[in-house]
Amino acid sequence: MEEPRHFIEVVVGPRQVGKTTLVKQVLNSTKMGYHHVAADNVPTNQTNWISEVWNTARSKMRASGANEYLLVIDEIQKIPNWSEVVKKEWDDDTFNDVNIKVILLGSSRVLLEKGLADSLAGRFEEIRMSHWSWPEMRDSFGMTLEEYIYYGGYPGAAPLISDTDRWSQYIESAIVDATINKDILQNHVVTKPALLRQTFELGSSFSSQELSVTKIMGQMQDAGNTTTISSYLQLLSDAGLLTGLQKFANDKARKRASTPKFQVHNSALKNYLSPLSLENALIQPKQWGRFYESAIGAHLVSKAFENRFDLFYWRQGNDEVDYVIQKRDCLMAIEVKSNHEKTTTGLQVFKEKFSPKVSLIIGPEGIGVEEFLSHDPIDYL
Repeated sequence: MEEPRHFIEVVVGPRQVGKTTLVKQVLNSTKMGYHHVAADNVPTNQTNWISEVWNTARSKMRASGANEYLLVIDEIQKIPNWSEVVKKEWDDDTFNDVNIKVILLGSSRVLLEKGLADSLAGRFEEIRMSHWSWPEMRDSFGMTLEEYIYYGGYPGAAPLISDTDRWSQYIESAIVDATINKDILQNHVVTKPALLRQTFELGSSFSSQELSVTKIMGQMQDAGNTTTISSYLQLLSDAGLLTGLQKFANDKARKRASTPKFQVHNSALKNYLSPLSLENALIQPKQWGRFYESAIGAHLVSKAFENRFDLFYWRQGNDEVDYVIQKRDCLMAIEVKSNHEKTTTGLQVFKEKFSPKVSLIIGPEGIGVEEFLSHDPIDYL
């Protein structure tokens, strides 16, 4: 905002991570005049809505006599053909030397990025926001490490963790239902919505574990094929809910053909349906190890989105590495060890095979989980 007008700023990220709150805080601290609107309840047939909003900002700028002005549009992806209209209005201002700076916000990453790539190439800068980290939840809400591993990083849910039922209901209605019903089903052709929901629930319950798509089909009530389920998994990943990590390989075709390792984007998405309370999970080492590894994976998925690195797992026979980071030509291998487990022969085999720049053990014999969750993994490269 303080720089000369050059790019449209696009703030993108999943639901309930504070995008709108952040922008409101910035607006409250600026002396620049602004016009802030949201497209939440705009009828889809109002194709001129963006132009009308833009003209209002121009009028307010002229009336105030300001030499610069700010236009903020929230949930922009809900307007049909939004990117084409934004391109036209932005280019008109550029041609006419109208100094209106623009911030766009949206919760559907895939719809935003499609519009940006189609119409706004070279005109925008993307600011990525993801789920809250352990230090952020600790400092803002006093969460313990164990609470963060179990309840995850949704700031809106933090005040509810003393009542697990209320917390679970919030995660289901404000996060899962809202994302699936509004961000996915309203904006994509999904022929089997029940199968999409089953894919999410089953994949979340197996977070941090490998499970073939064929085996998923065998556990589902609704019939589907592997292509359909894989496409639904991609939609869930783009929406910030659940991803299927591919096996690391030098061959891209082999990566795509691999059995996915399911990973939620936030620990809450695995645990809100869990029959185990935090207290019961803590006294079951094997079960707690799953929660523990999934929390590490959620941290890595969030940082991969923010910092644009690729995340994989690796397995060869009985040898495995829990997570593999690839940032350009640099590799990092990460093995997660909870108190009850396990050898690290897989890490050694991976090092001999691929020569990663960095290899880390997270747990009692390596970097403490509290320390690791307090850092961006790229810091270790």
